[in-house]
Amino acid sequence: MDYIKTVFIMLGSLLSGLFADKSEINAITSHDVAKGSLYEFKMTPLDGGKPIDLSVYKGKKVVILNTASKCGFTKQYADWEAFYEKHGDKVVVLGFPANNFGGQEPGSNQEIAEFCQKNFGVSFPMFEKIDVVGENQHPLYKWLSTKSLNGFNDKEPTWNFCKYVVDEKGNLTHFFASKIKPDDKEFLKAVGL
Repeated sequence: MDYIKTVFIMLGSLLSGLFADKSEINAITSHDVAKGSLYEFKMTPLDGGKPIDLSVYKGKKVVILNTASKCGFTKQYADWEAFYEKHGDKVVVLGFPANNFGGQEPGSNQEIAEFCQKNFGVSFPMFEKIDVVGENQHPLYKWLSTKSLNGFNDKEPTWNFCKYVVDEKGNLTHFFASKIKPDDKEFLKAVGL
């Protein structure tokens, strides 16, 4: 990939004397050859098992949630579980517990798993607790919230249960705030339902 970028830069330098308008050259040399995708990440499941390569979700839309067990939005677990049960063949829901907002996810991975199963029967994939904002932000959330990495979005989660939608090719396409539930018209449109 670096080789291709170098070739573009060299080509731009060679052509610089031929064009009076430098903007034409900048369009060539500043071209971002490739953006990252969801499929570059491997994440550890909540039960501590073998890391899952997120490329297993190729061909499906993916909804990524940052979750918490002691939040006003926690009851959304039930909404997202119902959505997953109905549409999981086309749209996968992935949960990422985080304790970044109001200390509302203080439990261990095991405690979180037990809570989700006991209270909401969560069957969609859940992953180990990570930081979704701040100094220790996980690389997945760095990708989700950095436009230069994902090609679309600079918005970090603003609270628990923010949603990111990724298309069937691993490209980030939408961000939704905490209050948005799976029956929201704009959300359903974003996931093609």
